[in-house]
Amino acid sequence: MNLEQLRDVLPDYAKDLRLNLGSVLGEIPGMTASQQWGTALAVAIATRNAQVQQAIAAEAATRLSAEEQNAARIAAAIMAMNNIYYRSLHLLENENYLKSPAGLRMNAMAQHQASKVDFELWALAVSAVNGCGMCIQSHQKKLVSEGVSDDVIRMAFRIAAVLQAVAVTLEAEAAISSGATLTRAA
Repeated sequence: MNLEQLRDVLPDYAKDLRLNLGSVLGEIPGMTASQQWGTALAVAIATRNAQVQQAIAAEAATRLSAEEQNAARIAAAIMAMNNIYYRSLHLLENENYLKSPAGLRMNAMAQHQASKVDFELWALAVSAVNGCGMCIQSHQKKLVSEGVSDDVIRMAFRIAAVLQAVAVTLEAEAAISSGATLTRAA
């Protein structure tokens, strides 16, 4: 599946998603291709939707080096773990948990071969999809300290929002077309 096919499978009621998909994956002033497409690839993985993953991976392969593609995959994998851990600690609001080391292996975060800033941006966007406020704040602060503009940070969130919405819509359409019924809560 490619991007055009991804747009084409979206139902008519999701016309805004089609348009937004074009705008967040089109030419973006101030955002490098590696920032844009690495964000898109890491987020696509985080959506857990095969159609979104296939379409974005196919396009990203033409715009990112093999090392950048691998680093985006690392960002998605590591943040899938970290976002659960740190979101849980954040929700508990118990400082004792935050004082202890995570005890989770995260060597890949230091060993990827992408720009440090790009990796942070990808981790930020995946954290948005996974809903980890603690990780979002941490990565945003790091990006700001590295001189990344608010516009680039907002664009990463826009990419995450649109790809997640596309994934949710496609999953709903698949469930509905497979005969699943929706029930209304009483």
